[in-house]
Amino acid sequence: MVKREASVTRKTKETDIFLKLCLDGTGAYEIDTGIGFFDHMLSLFAKHGSFDFTVKCRGDLQVDAHHSVEDVGICLGDALTQALGDKKGIARYGSFSLPMDEALASTVIDLGGRPFFVLNGTIPSASGPGHFSTELVDDFFKALSDTAKCNLHITLEYGRNSHHCIEAMFKSFSRALSAAVKLTGNNDIPSTKGIL
Repeated sequence: MVKREASVTRKTKETDIFLKLCLDGTGAYEIDTGIGFFDHMLSLFAKHGSFDFTVKCRGDLQVDAHHSVEDVGICLGDALTQALGDKKGIARYGSFSLPMDEALASTVIDLGGRPFFVLNGTIPSASGPGHFSTELVDDFFKALSDTAKCNLHITLEYGRNSHHCIEAMFKSFSRALSAAVKLTGNNDIPSTKGIL
């Protein structure tokens, strides 16, 4: 089987990014965005989805982390679109609920070609782990959803610790995406339209 993978390069006045994604991987990763907590979350994404994932990002962190986080989301969405190709034979839908100690998060995804993002729930603190602004979680997933043209609904059911809440969200997203990209053995487009 030919591995479904893609590489993306994005260079702007704010960021310089190289990203590589393999959907049929083992969870190997090499990640360096200059944002420690974000690197941790992206590592979890790779490991728990069994995606091989490389990200190298140099951004204007002297301003803040927003451009880097959002642009990595854009690149990941682009790589996902390229790696999926015509989407023949994929499950298309995925969902997963995941506990992380006292926190619980759920993700539902549809790779149907129409972007829509919903984030329900409130992360307990605005300034999260490692001075990572928790509003960047929304920015990352919104950028990814827009670029990958997928319906993405993430719900933080509850949680006290911001690190645990965000970790549960990234892990549940990873597991849901892994289910959605899985090959079913049927080589048809999973839509009555005949195209996704």
